[in-house]
Amino acid sequence: MSKVQAIPEGMHSLTPHLVCRDAAAAIEFYKKAFGAIELFRLPMPDGKIMHACVLIGDSQLFLFDEMPAMGAHAPQDLKGSPVTIHLQVEDADAAFARAMRAGATVTMPLADQFWGDRYGQLRDPFGHSWSIATHVRDLSPEQIRAAAAAAMR
Repeated sequence: MSKVQAIPEGMHSLTPHLVCRDAAAAIEFYKKAFGAIELFRLPMPDGKIMHACVLIGDSQLFLFDEMPAMGAHAPQDLKGSPVTIHLQVEDADAAFARAMRAGATVTMPLADQFWGDRYGQLRDPFGHSWSIATHVRDLSPEQIRAAAAAAMR
């Protein structure tokens, strides 16, 4: 008898699980904006998505349609989301531009940051916040602390 893997192949310790208003449209947006690959979707009898999984880079993202009766509200009902999903990429400029072309809204312009990343933030059309970064400079913790202090003056 084979042993079942406690953490299936391709899974990481943390996986975001998003509630979306129109999860099918969100999947299409994530394909265009972030190069997502749809791994599966499980529709309910009414066509809404009970569970879906896409792969972005080396990480899976779960999502499903909002179900307010079950306490699962999309960011639009909550007036936004307190969570930002971080996407580390080889080329932040290209990834940022691709997401904007797909319909994302800039909430923090892409720029070189004091901690050594080229970094910016976007909001997707479904109300979820994303940060995109490319590491461009290696800095020690002391250098980052000094740069943070200088930036906060």
